[in-house]
Amino acid sequence: MKIVILDGNALNPGDLSWDGFKQLGDVTLFDRTPKDLVVQRIGDAEILITNKVTITREILNQCPNLKYIGVLATGYNIIDTKACTEKSIVVTNIPSYSTSAVAQAVFAYILEYTNGVHSHNTSVQKGDWCASKDFCYWTHPLIELANKTIGIIGYGSIGQQVAKIAVAFGMEVLAYSRTPSKITAPAKNVSLEFLLQNSDFISLHAPLTPETTHLINEDTLKLVKKGSMLINTARGPLVDEVAVAKALKSGILSAFAADVLSTEPMTKDCPFLGCENTIITPHVAWAGFETRQRLMNIAVNNLKAFLAGKPQNQVF
Repeated sequence: MKIVILDGNALNPGDLSWDGFKQLGDVTLFDRTPKDLVVQRIGDAEILITNKVTITREILNQCPNLKYIGVLATGYNIIDTKACTEKSIVVTNIPSYSTSAVAQAVFAYILEYTNGVHSHNTSVQKGDWCASKDFCYWTHPLIELANKTIGIIGYGSIGQQVAKIAVAFGMEVLAYSRTPSKITAPAKNVSLEFLLQNSDFISLHAPLTPETTHLINEDTLKLVKKGSMLINTARGPLVDEVAVAKALKSGILSAFAADVLSTEPMTKDCPFLGCENTIITPHVAWAGFETRQRLMNIAVNNLKAFLAGKPQNQVF
């Protein structure tokens, strides 16, 4: 069984092992694969493992031996699933592997905004405390989370985990979801308009669909409680980035934090590059060692299940 891994570096830059896959077949591993080499590298392989390399109908037409595509992520929009269905190619993904890590990242952003640990440490290391006339000082207003309101848009496993952490901080939780039946205590099921108008913090956890693309836009930003903080750890295109940048400059939003952008890597003309009151990380909320090990284990088990004739986590 020939197994090709097209872009292994994203999951495993060297601190994990590919042995689980190697025990299942003859593995050819590439750290990265440019578009013009995808067909050549897949060749006559039956098994394809990919993270972000797009697999189109044109590619599938040139790789007739493919029987299985394992996506090393939750999202599988990079795969032409309609073509896979027509060709009886099984596609699997990795659901719910990063729930704890992404929820943790949400509060890393929130706590940096409310407590400013990094900015205070930078000030201290510059010698500002040594020169202070008082026993303490602060570089910007400090904020308590207790009794603040967080609005969670999208209430799947990550949104629910964010809610649990918020409650531990003494926060009120509002939630908006396309499946309201998922919203149970401690969250309150509310409309999107109510959530935007009443949240001090707005955290995005919705899937990217035609309906959610630019969910946060010039019109919806007019509804938000002035001075709220917006956080996006879901999908970049959920927000209209130009509109959000304008909202930051006008004071509608006091801060924006994101681990995802519409175009990745970030482009030099991205409105958030150099923008004040932003915290941008390079799509790393999922990338803790334990999280990536969990992803690797699930990916191997997905392939084992397929080879045993009992596919799991099959999306198409």
